[in-house]
Amino acid sequence: MNFVMKQALGGATKDMGKMLGGEEEKDPDAAKKEEERQEALRQQEEERKAKYARMEAERENIRQGIRDKYGIKKKEEKEAEAAAAMEQASEGSLTRPKKAVPTGCGDEEEEESIVDTVMKFIPAPLMDMFNKK
Repeated sequence: MNFVMKQALGGATKDMGKMLGGEEEKDPDAAKKEEERQEALRQQEEERKAKYARMEAERENIRQGIRDKYGIKKKEEKEAEAAAAMEQASEGSLTRPKKAVPTGCGDEEEEESIVDTVMKFIPAPLMDMFNKK
């Protein structure tokens, strides 16, 4: 029967033995080869990380050059300045800091000037009615 199997498979009996549940051949240097392969993978990964770290450092230098040229601040710097301003404004306060009021909203003097401007356009007879009260 072995002879027929060898002829039919054309010499692939080693693989057939494994597929049929036979013993695999043990490679005496398998552990050493696996260790070398793992080390090579680690080394490749370190080289790849170093390469991308260099590339990112070069990009950051270019970005910083552009920021310096056009006077742009980094996001972290802007956020730090905003946080410092908020902290400084609410230093002695027990409540949260108030939101900044946009110009034209809530200014007493400006409201009075708006009323004066409207009063200029009111006809004289109506103006007398407002003044009598």
